[in-house]
Amino acid sequence: MRNNKTGKVATYGLLIALAMILSYVEAQIPAFFAVPGMKLGLTNVVVLFALYRIGYKSAFFINLLRILLVAMLFGNGMSLAYSLAGGMLSTLVMMLLKRSGSFRMVTVSIVGGITHNIGQILVAILILQTTALAWYLLILWFSGLASGLVIGLIGAEILKRMKSIPSDGSM
Repeated sequence: MRNNKTGKVATYGLLIALAMILSYVEAQIPAFFAVPGMKLGLTNVVVLFALYRIGYKSAFFINLLRILLVAMLFGNGMSLAYSLAGGMLSTLVMMLLKRSGSFRMVTVSIVGGITHNIGQILVAILILQTTALAWYLLILWFSGLASGLVIGLIGAEILKRMKSIPSDGSM
């Protein structure tokens, strides 16, 4: 008989490691259209999977740990501030949308992509003490919509293909 706690720890470890790898891979991709801040958000595939497959708390915990570990390994204090603001805001909003039961994964992902950008711009406005950055939200709104759509489609396909795997946290 397998220990459920051990399986849960292993699942969390695998998902956090996958999210860290995707974060590193994405950092190697040049910014789209030479616009700072535009990224695909590959790690959100892991967050969506965790949210829809193993639960709200797990998704939040996995994303938080991923953000902290990536900042410690590859970033700095500023990258941590931006990642925490965007990542945690988007995760909380995605949790609320999923909990409502009124939205499909793709919609949840799109709103997550947009709110991630909103969180980061709010931090930039606070740090730089200027509201002039608010105009940049328009550009990042469209990038969040596009990346959220792509990530949502990928996440939905992964979830569909993995239905045969138990979802009790032990995978």
